[in-house]
Amino acid sequence: MKNVPYEIVVIGASFGGLSALQILLPEIAADFPLPIVIVQHRGKYENSGLCEFLRRHSSLPLDEPDDKEEIEAGRVYLAPRDYHLLIERGHFALSTEAAVSYARPSIDVLFESAVEAYKNAVVGLILTGANADGAQGLAQIKAHGGLAIVQDPSSAEARAMPEAAIAATAIDCILPISEIAPFLNQLCRQVSRSSYGM
Repeated sequence: MKNVPYEIVVIGASFGGLSALQILLPEIAADFPLPIVIVQHRGKYENSGLCEFLRRHSSLPLDEPDDKEEIEAGRVYLAPRDYHLLIERGHFALSTEAAVSYARPSIDVLFESAVEAYKNAVVGLILTGANADGAQGLAQIKAHGGLAIVQDPSSAEARAMPEAAIAATAIDCILPISEIAPFLNQLCRQVSRSSYGM
């Protein structure tokens, strides 16, 4: 797609995201060379063990990051409940600022911070959801030269979020959920861990 190697993958999901992630995460290659950062909308007071549940379905190590935690290649990070998750160059930041699009964590906040830190080296992915969170963030990724991917609304449990993203910017790939992981694996197979630099 371009000569600049991608450095980070950011994913946004809302209603139906749990089912989508159960399909996506197991198919990510065990030697996937980039960090993957996920915002999945969930209730403010929900204590569902979401991280533990997704960990059982992930081919890569999966955790909720702490504030100022270093971003490592080949790991999956899930935004903690009731915190915005921001990406700074090489590490995370957690914020309790007001909800954005009625959500904390916000997909837009994650995506926009990723663009600030990594410019055109960001891969953004919008999955199923019943609102428009993430559409503007994905547009920012695309505007700065990153890659914009959206789950095909026909394969989404809720079409609103992928449709909002498609309306907001020119999307590079619209894929059914079953094809997203193979696409990411192929896209990033040339990026070695040794070339991944913060």
